[in-house]
Amino acid sequence: MSYELIRSGTQIDFVRYARPAAILSLLLVLASLAAAPVMGVRLGIDFAGGTELQVNFTGAEPVDEGRIRSAVGGIIDADSVVRFGGADSREYLIRFKGSPGEKGETVDQIMATLRASIGEAREDRVEFVGPKVGEELRGAGLQALAIAGLLVLIYIGFRFTPRFAPGAVAAVLHDVLVTSGFFVLMGMEFDLRVLAALLAIVGYSLNDTIIVYDRIRENMELRGKQDLPEVINRSINQTLGRTLLTSGTTLVAVLALLFLGGEVIRPFAVAMVVGIVVGTYSSIYIAAPILLLMERWRGTGRGASATPPPRAKAARA
Repeated sequence: MSYELIRSGTQIDFVRYARPAAILSLLLVLASLAAAPVMGVRLGIDFAGGTELQVNFTGAEPVDEGRIRSAVGGIIDADSVVRFGGADSREYLIRFKGSPGEKGETVDQIMATLRASIGEAREDRVEFVGPKVGEELRGAGLQALAIAGLLVLIYIGFRFTPRFAPGAVAAVLHDVLVTSGFFVLMGMEFDLRVLAALLAIVGYSLNDTIIVYDRIRENMELRGKQDLPEVINRSINQTLGRTLLTSGTTLVAVLALLFLGGEVIRPFAVAMVVGIVVGTYSSIYIAAPILLLMERWRGTGRGASATPPPRAKAARA
């Protein structure tokens, strides 16, 4: 006996809640767009420029983020101090705006202060990103997201029809904007890790949308378009089990990264958690309803005359 997460024959009326879902999505997107100029966007050193210093405390003295931040507070304004590795690791990343100083004098001063305040420490790595390089990385990141959206539009139009593409692109933009807005509202930094997560979310959201769209196309060929809302509801219900299983298993893996992966991977994991949730939601309540609107706009939705389904024409022949 096979296991079914969603029983066959389940008939949830998703289209019925499309309007409230659209209002919710619109509010989330507007809040995300408004948060950026009101609260400001915190850029990591990857995009704003700055220095990252990796320090390994080799002594037995107790050490934590608070002690490090207090020790170096008189030298630099540390944007973040995070543990590098597991909970028992004694390696930390210290990030601050500005350069390491001429001939590394700032780094040398930080290391001397840490040794005097906490204990034996070793400088493992120093990386510096200049403001110009950070600006170039920021522009390249936005360009990558724009190109990804364009490729989504082309791919959906090629695989299905151009009428399917707007819903897929709207779902992807919705997911990226809501995830980005979450980071702004929470005051979290944007860096290359978050950008990598956003690009992964684009692919994840697109994959989920394609599964739903593929089943909608199959059912449209079988039943025609006379009652497109029913076709969309049937298609979403038929793919719901697969959607929940895929999202659930992916979410478990990402939650493991979030809680066990340490501070270094946490921004990526947080973005992925938010993206998986909104990506699953948008495939159902953004992509599919926009397809319905596009078909109605073309005059082939409910109440409009439509061509008979292919099988019906073959039977009459």
